[in-house]
Amino acid sequence: RRGGIMALETINLLVEEAGARLDVYLAGQALSLTRSRIQKLVEEGQVLVNGAVKKANYRVNQGDRITLSLPEPEEIPLEPENIPLDVVYEDSDIIVINKPRGMVVHPAAGNYTGTLVQALLYHCEDLSGIGGEARPGIVHRIDKDTTGLLVVAKNDTAHQSLARQIQLKEAGRVYLALVEGRIALPGRVEAPIGRDP
Repeated sequence: RRGGIMALETINLLVEEAGARLDVYLAGQALSLTRSRIQKLVEEGQVLVNGAVKKANYRVNQGDRITLSLPEPEEIPLEPENIPLDVVYEDSDIIVINKPRGMVVHPAAGNYTGTLVQALLYHCEDLSGIGGEARPGIVHRIDKDTTGLLVVAKNDTAHQSLARQIQLKEAGRVYLALVEGRIALPGRVEAPIGRDP
């Protein structure tokens, strides 16, 4: 907030192809926003279609004018921290980190220090600025209690390329889960995973 007024960045788009859901359409516009972030903005009334609030499942029409207002992110003081990193690979564009269990990827409510971002700020001279000040270089995340590889962008070109590869499913993620007990029959579990309400 600046002087009691929330600062907004406004993005205006003109729909060229009809039929897609509003949230899906916006996610495909290379705005560097996740679909869940877009859905939240739609829910909050920060997305207007032809000047009116619509739901995420609204089907866009050719000629629709979409206005997306992005509230300026809250300022979280980011200080580099000398936290050891398990670097698997690094070049001038990316760094691949094996994130340990218990480490949060970026600062957020309740976790303002000891994050991967603060360790990266100490380790790297440059990180992509697309994710904003609180998430420099972060293209994708894994949960605090999950260990695994994270690819971090060291410049904006790499960030855009990685985000696009993930969106187009040219780059993928594989998860390994360890279970305890006897598995009665071999098989496959396919079930949606969502945030606990």
